[in-house]
Amino acid sequence: MRLYLASTSPARRALLAQSGIEPVLVAPGVDEDAVGAAAAASLGRALAGPELVSLLAVAKASAVADSAVAGAPVDGVVFGGDSAFEVDGQLYGKPHDPVVARERWRQMLAAGGGTLWSGHCVVDRRRDPDPATDRTGGAAAARPAPPVRPVDAPGGGPLGLAGSLADVAPGGSAIVVDGDRVVAVDSAVLTFADDVSVDEIDAYVATGEPLEVAGAFTIDGRAAAYITRIDGAPSAVIGMSLPMLRTMLLRGFGIAWHDLWGHQTRAL
Repeated sequence: MRLYLASTSPARRALLAQSGIEPVLVAPGVDEDAVGAAAAASLGRALAGPELVSLLAVAKASAVADSAVAGAPVDGVVFGGDSAFEVDGQLYGKPHDPVVARERWRQMLAAGGGTLWSGHCVVDRRRDPDPATDRTGGAAAARPAPPVRPVDAPGGGPLGLAGSLADVAPGGSAIVVDGDRVVAVDSAVLTFADDVSVDEIDAYVATGEPLEVAGAFTIDGRAAAYITRIDGAPSAVIGMSLPMLRTMLLRGFGIAWHDLWGHQTRAL
């Protein structure tokens, strides 16, 4: 079974690799700001954290699933993901600029922590799936958490399937299964150390590490020493919730985690 990763993120690739999965890396080519702005304009309001990350996850996975990769149709399952960090109702993406990163750190430390929202979308593009596969995941579908939600009658409105995940509470998770797509949100609540100094913030930002990651930090790098508690899946904070991805594959398509082991990485 081949997994296409609609991302060139080293962190997401490393998470899968350490789990025995070597994905095909494909840049999705999605303008995240434009997609988010268009959805917000349709709704007439800003998007909530679960809405934004699941909407962008769907956009990325769909872009790769419906394209040719190395001149051939996709043959496997496609994963798209996105993350955002929420502090006091404010969503933080990638800061890009050191000045912005320093200010975000001061705000995050003043609040004491926040919620990392992780959006996931898996699209089934197996060219010859096993017709005997139980696409509901069999016995696993009876587990109480995370809940598999029914699809809204209008398909979630302007947000599509992402609209069915709008009300996930901080620290919670949920899944929507609809035909050849499974969309999910997972979250983790983080607590920061209460004695981080301005000098420490400046030194961390100067490394460049926080500039291209959601929330201006990553727990698999230098910022790990500044985070005292994580309530949720640690992998969700890095880039994708591995427990959630496993559940999505099993419940949505009857695909076992070990079915993905062993394929070689290719960057496309």
